[in-house]
Amino acid sequence: MQELKKRKEEVKVAKEQKVKAIVRTYYIIEGGKIKLKNKKCSKCGSIMAHHMKPYERWACGKCGYTEFIGGSKKR
Repeated sequence: MQELKKRKEEVKVAKEQKVKAIVRTYYIIEGGKIKLKNKKCSKCGSIMAHHMKPYERWACGKCGYTEFIGGSKKR
């Protein structure tokens, strides 16, 4: 009985909420038109990220699709 009371008395701490990406970082306004900065994924349609290291590529965080830029990959 006392165990149940202790459980009820414990204060629950709220989890930290993740900050969602700001939409302003994905678009540019040029000449009165809105233009997307990054590419869209050809598989799922979400916005892809541009990575420079270890080699330049476009990567989709949702489905995992990756496009490599440039000729050769050196390892």
